[in-house]
Amino acid sequence: MKTALALASLTLVTSVAAAPLKTTTVSYRLVENTYDTVANAEAERQSTVSAQVTGRIVNIYFRAGDKVQQGQAIMRIDAATANDDVAGMQARVREAEVQRDNLQKQYQRIKELFQQQYVGQAQLDKAEADYKSAIAQVNTLQAGLKQSTTNRNFSTINAPYSGVMSALHVEVGEMAFAGKPLATGYDPRYLRLSSHVPQSQMSAIQRYNKAYIELNSQSSWLSDSKITFIPTANARTHTSEVRIALPENSSVLPNQLAKVHFVVGQEQLLVIPKASVLQRSELNAVYVIKPKQKPQLRQIRLGKTLANGWVEVLAGLEAGETIALEPIAAGLGV
Repeated sequence: MKTALALASLTLVTSVAAAPLKTTTVSYRLVENTYDTVANAEAERQSTVSAQVTGRIVNIYFRAGDKVQQGQAIMRIDAATANDDVAGMQARVREAEVQRDNLQKQYQRIKELFQQQYVGQAQLDKAEADYKSAIAQVNTLQAGLKQSTTNRNFSTINAPYSGVMSALHVEVGEMAFAGKPLATGYDPRYLRLSSHVPQSQMSAIQRYNKAYIELNSQSSWLSDSKITFIPTANARTHTSEVRIALPENSSVLPNQLAKVHFVVGQEQLLVIPKASVLQRSELNAVYVIKPKQKPQLRQIRLGKTLANGWVEVLAGLEAGETIALEPIAAGLGV
């Protein structure tokens, strides 16, 4: 009985071994040297649709920020004036056709009389010329009718391609006239960055033909990009434009700024993974791991950020030291 009570009063303590910290060794590495600059995002396909007929805006189906599919109606202009033009041209065509038919019959009569030698050559030539003139008049008016019908179709403004409407320049009730801007849109699938690079850096940039794109919304840099060198230079700033194509669905907006890192060479630098750095305001530190000791927090001074998640160390660490890859986990274990 006493043995049973003693066993019941025992408290079982389960010890859980802490997971080992992930570490890395500080070392010199051959990394890509870059020239860093700021670039502006541009839409390769950006269009402003304008009115081709005169009339009042009666309907607007899309607003700025809306996605539009190719061929969808963006807005509609009152087609009353265009309808009147079509009706007027139709009446003129019918009148000209009647005149043509009459002159054709007259020409046939004169021709028969000429064969019977009742009329002279001059009368036959005049009848033939009047008939051919009537034919030309009908053709001219039919072309005008076709143009009027086309203009009436312009009263409905359709999207030239699928994209996003970025600006609306009119409102319902305003008057539209030929050439008046109505709406602006762009295709988000085709965006690029435009940067102006000093001529002193152009030869190295062209030789390596590689760049990394750093976007604020993404932690990793983009490297799969096509670089286009514009073969002109600005005489005032002594820079040349370089364009970098952005991948589809990059979530970049036109006129948004991004940082571009052009590869211009290679160099040996003391580097560590950026993920191992603990940042507190302007303080940068890492946890140094030493055998049989708790992780020690040490302040360091960093240089430039490099591709593939590396960052340069200027002071505070030496090659061969071991640091924690997860500073928060190392801090909890102190």
